[in-house]
Amino acid sequence: MLRINRENLRNSHETPWLILDLVMLGILFVNLAWLIFDALYATDFVYGVLGTYFPAFLSAYDPIHNNFLLVDLVFIAIFFTEFCFRWIVAIVRKEHLRWYFFPFLHWYDIIGLIPTGPTRLFRFLRIFSILHRLHKFEIIDLNQTAVFRFFAFYYDVFVEELSDRIVVKVLSDAQKDISAGSPLLDDINAQVLAPRRPVITQWMAGVINHLGQSIQSEEHGEVIREHVRKSVGKAVRSNAQVSSLHYLPVIGKTIENTLEESVTDIVTTSLVNLLSDLDAERIDHFISVGMHDYTPTADALDKEVLNVVNECLELVKAHVAQQRWKSHLTEKESAIPTDKPDINP
Repeated sequence: MLRINRENLRNSHETPWLILDLVMLGILFVNLAWLIFDALYATDFVYGVLGTYFPAFLSAYDPIHNNFLLVDLVFIAIFFTEFCFRWIVAIVRKEHLRWYFFPFLHWYDIIGLIPTGPTRLFRFLRIFSILHRLHKFEIIDLNQTAVFRFFAFYYDVFVEELSDRIVVKVLSDAQKDISAGSPLLDDINAQVLAPRRPVITQWMAGVINHLGQSIQSEEHGEVIREHVRKSVGKAVRSNAQVSSLHYLPVIGKTIENTLEESVTDIVTTSLVNLLSDLDAERIDHFISVGMHDYTPTADALDKEVLNVVNECLELVKAHVAQQRWKSHLTEKESAIPTDKPDINP
């Protein structure tokens, strides 16, 4: 049910425009009704019926029909005057970024002023313009009307079906290119990763430096230091030369423990210094030189990455192909209560 919000109407100060719209709407309906009648009047059947039963009306209307264009120019003059008035008001209110935008946005009014048969139908679009303006100021709410919900639902169905098929087609073509040996990974490396290499190396340097500082920290590095201590201790104890220190009387065990702690401190300090001293330049040099000839699993990795991309595209296609409008329609129908017949006598 279409209701007028009177409070919003008062607050929007659109009452004079609403009155003008209603007046123009009445003139529009009169004009359209006259156009339809005059078209029927030109047929032999209607002309004969009117000549038989209403000869006086026929005599009175013949001059109007013979001067059809002149009479229509009267309506055109009214519509044109109202159009120019709205254009001037739009310029004064600065409703658009440029003063000449108004006729482009209301092109249907311009076409409706052309006195030809097909273009006169564009005058009927003024009704939708009026409804849109009232809806914009929240004077009426078109969303609550059954007609709007009907057309909105089937519009969404049309757009969803069309867009889904386009997206699935595009993704399928991309999969075919990838399967045919498209140099996707090379393009990603050359066009995406290579220009961002300085940023990536700077980020990696920051992460490594932060890791070194964390190991050196008394609070956060205890786990790493303890792991290094255990690993070095195990390596020291497994060493045959160090194990022979057990045979030294009195001081053998002390020397072994001291050596183990010293080596642990040296390894930990070296690790911290290594991580802390790495910068973006060294990492970039390592990537350029050290990783340049590393290709034992390059083909397998490329194939695996392409498989991942292909599977991701399949998931996207499956998600896009879901007809959500059917689920919405099913939920809507299930929400409608059904009256069960009373089987009790």
